[in-house]
Amino acid sequence: MKSQIPVVLLACGSFNPITNMHLRLFEVTRDHLHQTGMYRVIQGIISPVSDHYGKKDLVASHHRVAMARLALQTSNWIRVDPWESEQEQWMETVKVLRHHHQELLRSPPPMESEDAGKAPTAPAAVPELKLLCGADFLRTFQTPNLWKDAHIQEIVEKFGLVCVSRAGYDPKGYILDSPILRRYQHNIYLAREPVQNEISAMYIRRALSQGQSVKYLLPDAVLAYIKHHGLYTTDSSWKGRSSPRSKGNTS
Repeated sequence: MKSQIPVVLLACGSFNPITNMHLRLFEVTRDHLHQTGMYRVIQGIISPVSDHYGKKDLVASHHRVAMARLALQTSNWIRVDPWESEQEQWMETVKVLRHHHQELLRSPPPMESEDAGKAPTAPAAVPELKLLCGADFLRTFQTPNLWKDAHIQEIVEKFGLVCVSRAGYDPKGYILDSPILRRYQHNIYLAREPVQNEISAMYIRRALSQGQSVKYLLPDAVLAYIKHHGLYTTDSSWKGRSSPRSKGNTS
């Protein structure tokens, strides 16, 4: 156990709103990395984009952060970090990774103890920070002029990527089709979701705007918050086009 590498998982996206699918990505990825025998996941971080993301149907960041916090009340290892959401401009994914890497260098999170009742202990080394995404995120690397090659390389070479499968996507094919991804495929981990989960935040926004039920698609506390604040209630709330910028699976 002492030889295992501590890992922190970072998911960037809109979280508009956060759904059960977003939460499952973390659980599936943690299981996958633990099963390799090489890693021990010690923390997950959800990083909502700022209001300057440029998406018409994006609710205010303080709402998205609040909903994420409510969704994570039952998790003892995933947290929401508001730093990205508080920035005065949209932040590229690689810059968010750099920020959190610096934070880990300054103050690494403690390792969870395997023995009940024992206090967590500090990790022996600075944890590795890996970007968590869905297969749809991986496909965006193929979109011309969307990503800078230098940023793609930094993400997969310096940090690493964990991609969770989604129906209709071919992550292995995306890796082989990209010279950069193929070169660093040893630092890209493909996790399979055993129970296919196609919950879409876009569908949830659309259903809410039409007065349809979305119960059991997102945590009850999040649904209560949405109703209390009257979010996603108009038809215009889901008709806005997505920004040309990509933040991955977290629509």
